[in-house]
Amino acid sequence: MAGDPSMIESETRIRRYRAARERVLGRIADACARAGREPADVTLVAVSKTVPAAALRDAVTAGLSLLGENRVQEALAKAPEVPGARWHLVGPLQSNKARRALEVFEAIESVDSVDLARRLDRLAGETRPGRRYPVLLEVNVDEDPAKAGFAPTELGPALDQIGALPGLDVRGLMTIGRLVERADDARPTFHALREISDRLRAAGAPLGGELSMGMTDDFEVAVEEGATIVRVGRALFGERAHDDDHGGGPRSGAGPGDQPG
Repeated sequence: MAGDPSMIESETRIRRYRAARERVLGRIADACARAGREPADVTLVAVSKTVPAAALRDAVTAGLSLLGENRVQEALAKAPEVPGARWHLVGPLQSNKARRALEVFEAIESVDSVDLARRLDRLAGETRPGRRYPVLLEVNVDEDPAKAGFAPTELGPALDQIGALPGLDVRGLMTIGRLVERADDARPTFHALREISDRLRAAGAPLGGELSMGMTDDFEVAVEEGATIVRVGRALFGERAHDDDHGGGPRSGAGPGDQPG
């Protein structure tokens, strides 16, 4: 008797995702070797925008258990159907969806204003009393008007306010690389984010050392420059319509719904 087509499809996806995961982890390990780093110091977030829940269940089986979503509503719909997954928000967060975001995501990587941080702090105090909620602050390193995030010069004063919020744990910074032809041309953005982090932390800012930077096209360069989190979609799940590995706002030259990854 022929096998169940849905089961065959699932097994095929699991094999494909497992192989893709190993390839990406191998590339991370090679980049770490070039930089004198340990691969264990880099966390892979599998950006799962537009990937259906059935496929994500297979991704979790294949070892891709930390998923990154760009939109709160999409994650809310998927999360109950994907047991064993953990979720990061890597896309922009509207303040009116902050409460729901806290319900589904274990961390938000795209806090881009003091006002949003204050709202998350208040809601975290209501929904998670006694526990600080992990966030990363998005930095518009290149001061690109098409991107969201704090300008580098705004970050210090913003941290003075956000770091004092009792409900948030500011674990580090996030940025989006430049839209470039060659991955190495994105290096200045990643190098600059690391320098910003080092400078602020040396000055005593209430900031952790996480650096979320790098996507499918440039994550190896980001790792060489100190990324501790990479957000990878296409290299794991394949090409998708209106693909977006990174969240947090478009790269220069891309519209909000058509962001490269």
